[in-house]
Amino acid sequence: MVSYQPQPPGAASPPPPLELPHYGIGFVDAVKRGFKKYATFTGRASRGEYWWWTLFTFLTYTVLGLVTYAVGIATSQDGGRTPGLLALPLIILFAVFALGIIVPTLALTVRRLHDGGYSGWLALLLLIPYVGGLIIMIFAILPSSPAGAKYDPIPASSPAYAAPYPPQNPYNA
Repeated sequence: MVSYQPQPPGAASPPPPLELPHYGIGFVDAVKRGFKKYATFTGRASRGEYWWWTLFTFLTYTVLGLVTYAVGIATSQDGGRTPGLLALPLIILFAVFALGIIVPTLALTVRRLHDGGYSGWLALLLLIPYVGGLIIMIFAILPSSPAGAKYDPIPASSPAYAAPYPPQNPYNA
């Protein structure tokens, strides 16, 4: 099995294939990788992939929210109780981003759970208010586990994986 671990600074190595986790990934690469694997619920994701993506979504929500709030208050006709007309495109952009980011965030959460060796079905804990998000956050903080390798893709062309056990003939005993 191939392992992609962080390389020392200055060692130029190509990034791992999309099917494998990328340990030591940077912010921009993690965001690109998150969008490339938009709805991929199989495989694994490193802690860096998960937390850089989380930072990206948090910053985007914060910036869009603050700009929308400021424009809404500044253009309001009734002193700030309802947003002004110029805030409408920003509200739509905020809603489109929020809806568009649900699937990749959920897929990345499932892949992060896989990297820890846990079932992706644990992501359903997010449906439990407050406590579910806290539990998933704890799972996301935990380091990668060797047990997570069971979620890696098995290359079909590799002869090493073709027959893990020799054929058994019960009559040759």
